[in-house]
Amino acid sequence: MSIRNKPRDAAVFGIDIGKTVFHVVGLDAERSPIQKATFRRETLLQFFERASPVLVGMEACPGSQWLARKLQAMGHTVRIVPAQFVKPFVKSNKNDIIDAEAIAEAVTRPTMRFVEIRTPEQIDLQALHRVRDRMIAHRTRLISRCAPSAWNMASRSTKVRANSRQTCHVSWPTKAMNSALPCAIC
Repeated sequence: MSIRNKPRDAAVFGIDIGKTVFHVVGLDAERSPIQKATFRRETLLQFFERASPVLVGMEACPGSQWLARKLQAMGHTVRIVPAQFVKPFVKSNKNDIIDAEAIAEAVTRPTMRFVEIRTPEQIDLQALHRVRDRMIAHRTRLISRCAPSAWNMASRSTKVRANSRQTCHVSWPTKAMNSALPCAIC
């Protein structure tokens, strides 16, 4: 039984992550490409199970965290590179195989900065923070929308009840609105 894309003895592999297709380029110690292959998700993991532990690089994206954890569990050294640091290593017109080769080249640089591989708990906590930030932003927008209406309501009540000394006991969104305004609500 022959294996179609048998892993070669590469010093580093670069992976360009796509939605359904993954492009892999293997570089030797002299940074020359010795293997170029295209995989689906299942076959990519099978390929790296058969490969000897090696340095694997990929661009930072939401799927890279999951794949990095899988490859680390197989014994590979995984580095995630931010996309803006890969761009200078693209040698010609952009396509997926050339991107994978540029990623492999970028992870071998000694001064390259990498993204930390996060645990599922860290990713869940980050998601909670993002939801909280959205809720705060939504609350702020809602208050900003209500404030003009409240000012409008307060100004109409002052015209109707100009001689009244009754003050408003409703808690308005801003301190200025909480001042003693005549109000028809109270």
